[in-house]
This record gives sequence, structure tokens and C-alpha cells, in this order.
Amino acid sequence: MNGADLLCETLLANGIDTCFANPGTSEMHFVAALDRQPRMRCVLGLFEGVVTGAADGYARMAEKPAVTLLHTGPGLANGLANLHNARRARTPMVNVVGDHATYHLVHDAPLTSDIDALARPMSHWVGRAEAAEAVGRRTEEAIRAARAGAGGISTLILPADAAWTETEFTPPVAITLPTPSAPDAAQVRQAAALLRNGRATTILVTGTALRAPQMEILDRIAQKTGARVLAQQANGRMQRGAGRVAVDRVPYVIDLALASFATTEQVILVGAKAPVGFFAYPGKPGSMLPEACTVLELASPDHDLPAAIEALADEVGMAPAPRLAPRHRPDLPTGKLTPDAIAIALAGAMPEGAIVCDESITSGRDFFRTTYGAAPHDFLQLTGGAIGDGIPMATGAAVACPDRKVIGLQADGSGMYTVQGLWTQAREKLDVLTIVFANRRYQILHGELLNVGAGPAGENASRMLDLDNPAIDWVQMANAMGVEAARANTVEGFRDLLRTALARKGPFLIEAVI
Repeated sequence: MNGADLLCETLLANGIDTCFANPGTSEMHFVAALDRQPRMRCVLGLFEGVVTGAADGYARMAEKPAVTLLHTGPGLANGLANLHNARRARTPMVNVVGDHATYHLVHDAPLTSDIDALARPMSHWVGRAEAAEAVGRRTEEAIRAARAGAGGISTLILPADAAWTETEFTPPVAITLPTPSAPDAAQVRQAAALLRNGRATTILVTGTALRAPQMEILDRIAQKTGARVLAQQANGRMQRGAGRVAVDRVPYVIDLALASFATTEQVILVGAKAPVGFFAYPGKPGSMLPEACTVLELASPDHDLPAAIEALADEVGMAPAPRLAPRHRPDLPTGKLTPDAIAIALAGAMPEGAIVCDESITSGRDFFRTTYGAAPHDFLQLTGGAIGDGIPMATGAAVACPDRKVIGLQADGSGMYTVQGLWTQAREKLDVLTIVFANRRYQILHGELLNVGAGPAGENASRMLDLDNPAIDWVQMANAMGVEAARANTVEGFRDLLRTALARKGPFLIEAVI
């Protein structure tokens, strides 16, 4: 038994049985240890951003961490953008980053770097297992940190000699996981007082507050008190669709967000942050709330949000029943394909229990408007603004939930960041339908150029924002990675491809030219 074996045993003893990996030489003894563990599912990603993004999507749906295997500092650096997204979503994750043998660091070999410094900004916990006998203890610390509160990113640095050195073995047992903090009774009473004072109040929620049972309680509170319930702009997971409470998000567009809160006098936060602009814009405020608005945090992300909601309901009372969205299939238009037509088609055809992974950026901003009455589904979205999470997130969600259809809504520009995830979908035979919104430009940046007052794009700006010379052929690219694909540029053609893709298992890609 060596340190790498002990690492595997400790992970498995704590229910972590899926490893998303892109290993190198320093990690070969961990690879060999995984080879001796048939209980561990190992999933290869061809780029570290796929690895970390897939671990993000997996944990959002599995409600437990996966482990990632990354190659030294540069490998970790390649995966940092999607670690940022996962950190914003409060996704539980354990990263194992290999390092040179401890005695080799003095030579400053080409891959030597300050892994601790690279990991720290995107991690809630960073630790080193300097010797084989420390691996078990340090792994337990990493798991405990990943499972604390709403969830966290743990990064365990594993020197090669700590992995290959033999050590005494005592079979690990599952650790006692930390429990979420109970709601503060005083905060509950303050929130109840706000809800009784007759002022315009928004209850802003995220995290587990966006699960169906909690949303039903919140809606009943809202009916009783006259408050509005709203989700923060970016959320790790929402349960929505027919038979569930219809809830809106804070708009991304700053003018719409300001209008949404213009008459709000009080905000009660349930795991959420007070709404701010995604960026600063000349002449516009950073906070979306009126200056005189009262803000009360009922519960932080690390509190037991369902318990906080129930305590609030006990304090203020509830209406007899929640308002649930009816099943609705909007009439499908004809002719040229548009983002609205794609959303309408999905509202009618999406199967019950689907998992929607949204990185459609500008093209999908109105997705909610036509899908409140779609079949009940889970909605996962880009949370930290670092594009390139969509394809990997769908990949990880499909690994976590093999019996559910995963539908990826993917902008073409951001899809190119981690397109290698299609290969992993093909290799693992994952049931993922990827819909690429092919407008052949970074459409969001054309809008932001105007929003910051810089004017419309000229020749040089267009060359930095457009993807049409040459146009990316998503069908050929998907085929090259083993994923069947087809192109649609009319509503009728998209409808037929959608029906075909939803009726079959396995990965499929539709290039939707809009």
C-alpha cells in the first residue's frame, strides 16, 4: 500500500467514486492506484478545463464531489476558469494536483511552479501531502472542506514521492461531515417583521432554496405577505417547469435589472448576494437596488437554507397552496430559425426529467420566458462568467445522471473554449444533446461595446468579435470527435432534428444557424 493507494481508499470510503482526469508523469502512481480500484469510474478529459467543468456539472447533480486529477501547476492553471465557475456555484470538488517529488523541487525542473499560489484564489482549501503517511489525513481534510456549508473547492497537492512511497495501511472509514449552520432565530424574526410592514419586498434566493419543495414554501409565504420571490442572476441549479413554482432571475442587462428593483423597498437574502451589475458601465450604478433599500440576510450560503425557509414560514404563516405552472406547449413558428423558436421547440418537446445546461449567453437570455410550462426539468447555468463551462458541465451532469436526457444550450464562441468535451461524451456514450447557437460572432461583446459607450464595431473590432472568416463547421468538428451531428437553419428543420435527437440515446449535436 502506497500513498496513492491510500488516497484512493480514502476517497472511496467517503463516497467519492468518480474521477475526471488529465494526468501526466507526476501522477502515474495515482493512475496505477486507480487501475487497482474498479469501484472508481475514471473519465478522461482532453483538456483540464473539460476536467474541472465536468466535475462541476457532476457535483451539481450528484450532490456529492467528484475528484479531479490534474498535472502539476500548468495543468491546474488550464482548469482554473471552470474552478472559478464551480467556486461561484459553491460546487463541492476535490482536486488532486500532482507535483514533482519533494527532493526534485530543488532542481527547478521545467514544470516546477508555485502550485499553492495558483490554487488558492479558486479554492476554499489548499493542502499538501508531503509524505505518504500524511496522505490519508490530508485527503480527509480536503473532503471535509469540500462538503462544508454549501460546498467548496478543495485542492490537494500530491508530490510524486508521497504517492509512490509505501506506508502502513489502516482501512479508512467515512468521516463525519460538517452540518450546515442552523438559521439564526433573531434574523428570522427580523425578516418576518419586514414582511409584515407592508413595504415592497423581494425575497432573493439561490442554492438549495431553488429546489421544488423550498420554492413551494416560498411562494406560499409570498402570497401570504405580498412579497416577490426572485432568484439571483446566476445559480448552480434550479428545479423548474410544469408542476413547479415559476420563478424569474435577476436580469443580466443592467437597465432591465434596475427597472426590476426600481420600486423595491426591502430585500431579504436567502443564500443570495445583493444584486450588482456584472460589470461597471459609465454613468450607471454598480448596485441594482435603490439607495434607500433595506437589505437583510436571512441566511448565508453556508446556513441550512431549507430550515431557514421553514422557520420563516412558521413565523409569518403561509397561503394554503403554492401557485404551480401548468403544462404549456407554445405554438411553434415557421421559417427562419431564431433563439425564440429554439426555446419554443424545447418547451414543447423536452422530456420530463431533462437536465438543461445553459451557456447560450445572449442567445438564451429569454429561455425562461417560453419554458415555465415545459416538462419539469433541472436548469444548470454558467455561474462565474468564465465562458467554456457549457459542454463540460453537460458532460459531468450526464455522468451523474445516466438515465436522464441532458440538453446543452451552447453559444458557438464559448463552445470553442472546451470543445474537446464532445470527445469525452462520445467515449463515455453519454446521453447529451448539444444545441449550438451558431451566430458566428461573440454577440455579447458587440452589445457590450455599445453598453460601455465605445460605439459600434469597426473593422479591427469586428475582427476580434466575429467568427465568420472562416466560419466554424460544428457538424464536421463534432463528427471528428465521434459525435453525430446535423445542421438546421429553419424552424422546421430544427424541429425534425430535435425530435430525432430526443428519441435516441447517446450524444448528438445540432448546429442551429441563427
